[in-house]
Amino acid sequence: MGKTSNTGTLPRRPRVFYGYWLVLVTFIFNFMAIGCGSFAFSLFVTPLQDAFGWGRGQIMAGFTMFFVTMGVTCPVVGRFVDRYGARPVIPIGAVVMGLGFVVVSQMSQLSLFYLGYVLVGAGAAGMGQVPSSAVVSNWFKKRRGTAIGVMAAGVGAGGVLAPAVGFIIQNYGWRNAYLSMAILIWVVVIPLGVLVVRTRPSEMGLYPDGAGGPPDVASGAATAVADVSGFTLRQAARTPVLWLIVVSFLFGGFSSMGLTQAPVPFLQDIGYPMQTAAAALGAIGIASGLGKVFFGWLCDRILPKYAWTIGLGFMAASVAILLNIHADSPLALIWVFGLVLGFGVGAWLPTLSILASSHFGLAFYGSIFGVLSLAPSIGAATGPFFAGLMYDATGTYYWAFVTFAAMFLVSIPAVLLTRRPRPATRDS
Repeated sequence: MGKTSNTGTLPRRPRVFYGYWLVLVTFIFNFMAIGCGSFAFSLFVTPLQDAFGWGRGQIMAGFTMFFVTMGVTCPVVGRFVDRYGARPVIPIGAVVMGLGFVVVSQMSQLSLFYLGYVLVGAGAAGMGQVPSSAVVSNWFKKRRGTAIGVMAAGVGAGGVLAPAVGFIIQNYGWRNAYLSMAILIWVVVIPLGVLVVRTRPSEMGLYPDGAGGPPDVASGAATAVADVSGFTLRQAARTPVLWLIVVSFLFGGFSSMGLTQAPVPFLQDIGYPMQTAAAALGAIGIASGLGKVFFGWLCDRILPKYAWTIGLGFMAASVAILLNIHADSPLALIWVFGLVLGFGVGAWLPTLSILASSHFGLAFYGSIFGVLSLAPSIGAATGPFFAGLMYDATGTYYWAFVTFAAMFLVSIPAVLLTRRPRPATRDS
């Protein structure tokens, strides 16, 4: 042991902390999962309606399938990550998601459309927020919020894919657009998942944040004792705080995703071309990416429940802007709407991740965060579907937008009532 400095029996720390590379690749995973699975979805509404005569409610049900499947799969993915690590889970998720897009690219029946988006949702869960946030949470401690925020920015940055997908739809057809997304996911995500991902610093003889010293091999993870002795899923489920978080993010996801998806057909209905609508969607994505970095940084400085409340305030304000957009409104107003909404939407993933790790620890983070992720996923699944049904019933999105504003007002007090639970004991 006394010769470590000369013989190099301890691994040398790399010049660039490996955790930063993991932040980059998990950013890419979320960029692909949500950019292709969520942001691009609304661009296909009008083409599918024209091709098959389906109602918007029927088409948005596919979006519901996507988010419900992703939400239901997240707890399963979390358990696999806790047991086997993220490295084998992420490539499998990419294979499944790409397969789903292949199915949709070849379908001509509504049932196959739904089947394809079930596969897309399951794959997105496997390569998206749960394994990514577990990896980043394990590799960072002092700046965990900021690191999670940068990783989560991939979710918002996925909106940048919207104009490219819109271009492919207009010039090469919607089938080729779906097939292009499948190929992109397979070519990018699978190699990165296999070659780069490491779930814990101890797998490379490192500590969180790049700290020096030998890894705590006996613990199986280089995390603090407080994190290792965190809550099990069963223990967390017995605390009121978990259910308050669920309520807040359920209603927040319902409204935020409804507002993300409905404006594209809404803008087309009042006379704006697809590229303008796609650009607005891109603005939401860009602002969401910036918001995720900001709110992650903010979670390192204030309690995550206050950061989430601020995000909800931005999203509620965007509804007021949207209700004042008409056929003769300046394009600047559409961009203001997209930027305000997107910035607020950016709050959900970093704040939810930090709420999970700060309240319940990291020992069973994958399982707990997977269950918590079910709430915004179900909300995101039902919000756009609700908007589609409201449009089919009334011919307008007005009452859907008003409902979204009301749901934000429910989310705020729910999260403000949360308190960190007492430390769990193994026999509780």
